[in-house]
Amino acid sequence: MIVGYAAGAFDLFHVGHLNILRQAKMRCDFLIAGVVSDERILESKGFSPVIPTLERAEIVQNISYVDQVFIETSANRLDTWNAVKFDVFFKGDDWKGTEKGIELERMFASVGVRTEYFPYTVHTSSTRLRSALDAMTPRVPRAFKA
Repeated sequence: MIVGYAAGAFDLFHVGHLNILRQAKMRCDFLIAGVVSDERILESKGFSPVIPTLERAEIVQNISYVDQVFIETSANRLDTWNAVKFDVFFKGDDWKGTEKGIELERMFASVGVRTEYFPYTVHTSSTRLRSALDAMTPRVPRAFKA
């Protein structure tokens, strides 16, 4: 049995997230979706997600392609691997060939995990959705100091 792992913030869940999970499930027997915790997102991206961790995990758990959800709290992917023991790690191809992607591949290869990439859904991203929401949200002017 091949166990796959696909991680993400899965904030503002959209078709790109669904595509990754669908493609991952087609390449493994058992798919674990890693939902990155609020704290890890704040630490790595510098902002908090719109949807809290447990709600994002519940959304992802109810996607038919997902067999199990794991909430990622560690920045070290080997900690995650030690906790859930997967055979293949799935990632968007925006990482392929990058310094981070090459390091990820090396790290996982050291424990026998293969890394597979899927096409990144360019036209939809949580970052673009967040920007659109921010543009629609009225701003309250700040009081200025006299």
